Amino acid sequence: MKKILFDVKAIVIVASLLFMVIFLSPLSAQKYESKYFNNLNNDGVIIDGYDPVAFFTDNKPVKGDAQFQYTYEDAKYYFISQEHLDLFKSNPEKYKVQFGGWCAYAMGKSGDKVEIDPSTFKIINNRLYLFYNKYFNNTLKSWNKDESHLHMQADNNWQKSYHL
Repeated sequence: MKKILFDVKAIVIVASLLFMVIFLSPLSAQKYESKYFNNLNNDGVIIDGYDPVAFFTDNKPVKGDAQFQYTYEDAKYYFISQEHLDLFKSNPEKYKVQFGGWCAYAMGKSGDKVEIDPSTFKIINNRLYLFYNKYFNNTLKSWNKDESHLHMQADNNWQKSYHL
């Protein structure tokens, strides 16, 4: 009987450790610590350092450079050039990521703050929305199936819970 209990305990411990490594490790790279509930890394950088302007001008994610950075609403944004930095500074509300850089689908579905994959994005009405993983559990596809409802819910959840 002791051996069976020991085996069960060992299995539970191993399963718990695997769960933490597989599911919680990606979350540790992104966290919020600002009054704006932004999805920031440990250095206070949003969108994993991708240039928010590039999503609009290049229609793809492009990693920014810390040499061209600007802080807006407690988040450091990185840009690929002085030109992109200047565009952002001239109209940060246009270029900033929506919902503090958290997954738009999760915000609409449950109001939860879920990490993002910068390669999974959509520009809607000149606003940048980011989503969770593009390969496993593609939330952008799910968003597209019910965009109007999820968008309305995401806006409501963000206003109600995070953007006080």
